[in-house]
Amino acid sequence: MLSEKLMPRFSETDVLGHINNTVLPVWFEAARVPIFKIFTPDLNPHQWKLIVAKVEVVFKGELFYGQEVEVKTAIEHIGNSSFVILQQAWQHGECCAEGKTVMVRYDFSAKRAQSLSEDERTQLTPFMV
Repeated sequence: MLSEKLMPRFSETDVLGHINNTVLPVWFEAARVPIFKIFTPDLNPHQWKLIVAKVEVVFKGELFYGQEVEVKTAIEHIGNSSFVILQQAWQHGECCAEGKTVMVRYDFSAKRAQSLSEDERTQLTPFMV
């Protein structure tokens, strides 16, 4: 799994003092950058090759401000034109949230899904769980 550590910001807390539930998809997107670079190495948005088809987050525990969070990222499934990214947010040795994102290889000019190349599959495979 890929791993990225972050420190929650005060602005990411809610009235109860927890990390707001809207923050996890943002953290998960930021931690997907190494996967994005497989498809667009310079991250140029004008050359982008992926779209998000589905995002889901399951909250398993509380996350708190001022305490380091580790976001772990892996590939759960590789299909013909899509793949599933599995991500977890850990704090104090506990998995507090788990997310799955379905990404689709997309041809923006044709406005349709496009098969993953063999090279893309090869680069995704080491991250499989």
